[in-house]
Amino acid sequence: MHANARSLPKGERQRLLERVIWRRRVGTQLVLREALAASGCAFTHATLSRDLRELRIEKMHDELGRACYAIPGGRRSDPAAALVSILEQFGRRVTAAQNLVVIRSEIGAAPAIARALDRVEHQLIVGTIAGDDTCLVIARTAADARALASELA
Repeated sequence: MHANARSLPKGERQRLLERVIWRRRVGTQLVLREALAASGCAFTHATLSRDLRELRIEKMHDELGRACYAIPGGRRSDPAAALVSILEQFGRRVTAAQNLVVIRSEIGAAPAIARALDRVEHQLIVGTIAGDDTCLVIARTAADARALASELA
């Protein structure tokens, strides 16, 4: 526990809790309590659990499939926005080749990119296949692949 952490009134405490969850990916209550303590607020386990329930904060999975807390109706509900976010964070290079688009990514991110592409249900995409750092996107024609590559790059 941080030495400067102190108890806050309920409203202030809950606003801080929401702010921490909006600003960073938090996967466990322990990590959440540490982040809150670093922000100057002391939480007991029981108080944190009660505040999470009252605020209807849910445990869900991010674009990479990792567990994290999220505020209902939050930023991850739009598939197109999720795709843009994951490509900006983890995409490295997009190349068209015949009717295929090859997306190179950070190691381990290709399955999340493929999942995000599948969720968008893009009209030019027939399907996706993902390895560890490469996502193969199949389009109907070479022209569709070039258009898709331009859009994704």
